[in-house]
Amino acid sequence: MRWWHIEEIAPLERDLFGDEEWSAGMFWSELAQADTRWYRVALENDEVIGYAGLCVYGPEDAWVQNIAVRRDRQGAGLGRKMLDELLEEAVRRGARQVLLEVRADNAPAQRLYARRGFEAIGLRRGYYQPSNTDAVVMRWEMT
Repeated sequence: MRWWHIEEIAPLERDLFGDEEWSAGMFWSELAQADTRWYRVALENDEVIGYAGLCVYGPEDAWVQNIAVRRDRQGAGLGRKMLDELLEEAVRRGARQVLLEVRADNAPAQRLYARRGFEAIGLRRGYYQPSNTDAVVMRWEMT
């Protein structure tokens, strides 16, 4: 992901996450931390149809910041592909485990993560605001 993608990502972020969307400033902040962050975008005909981000912190840990796929492209394997790329990058950077949070009411995403070897390890009550939706914490460990 490059800075010029931020404006293109905003409508997608708003559509998928509504009041819980990340602001442009949040994305700028993420991109400014290139030593610990890694983002990619999926393009189709030069149009952003998805994006994903990773934070590598500590000597062996990484965190999936976000994965988003435009609604009309969901279910075609793009989310899986981007997740696989995040896991590959995490391992390349030395991570032995990758964590993420996913909305408790987002069963399709939870199934995707479980198929990739993530296990639920906790629950953060009221994590997503302003909807007060719980987050399931999931972990993938390198074997």
